[in-house]
Amino acid sequence: MKNYFKTYLLVVFLLAFSCDNSSNKKETKSENNATSSMTSSSESPIMSFDKTLHDFGTIQEGETVETIFTFTNSGKSDLIIVDARGSCGCTVPEYPKNTPIPPGESGKIRVSFDSSNKPNMQQKTVTISANTDSGRETIRIKALVQADPVKQKQRDAAAAARAKQNN
Repeated sequence: MKNYFKTYLLVVFLLAFSCDNSSNKKETKSENNATSSMTSSSESPIMSFDKTLHDFGTIQEGETVETIFTFTNSGKSDLIIVDARGSCGCTVPEYPKNTPIPPGESGKIRVSFDSSNKPNMQQKTVTISANTDSGRETIRIKALVQADPVKQKQRDAAAAARAKQNN
């Protein structure tokens, strides 16, 4: 019994020691990455938005609403947006694709949201792929969608039928 206990303590000690070494290596590696990204960022384009979140407030189910996000290239080289995608098909961005935006110049991204079949609180994200240091920028929209009473009755009836079928 004593041998099992000694072996157990030895294994615990070795695991603790090996985990400690790997965490130190990770910290050193991340510090080096942070330093290299800081030196490269001085020449890169930077997207500065007038806002990164737009709240549509309360809207009715079925409405399509839109907003414009204005951004400025506050970096030192041309900004190029390669892609912009909504987190679902109901969120559609329009953006200046592959159009160089010189330092100091501004651009616009129009985001439309179709609230059909999206009752309750909705929060959606648009991910922008560009030649910035991070390579990805995000903007968000949100809205409280008031359910259409007719559609809500249909959804409730379908949920009740599913619950009855599962029981």
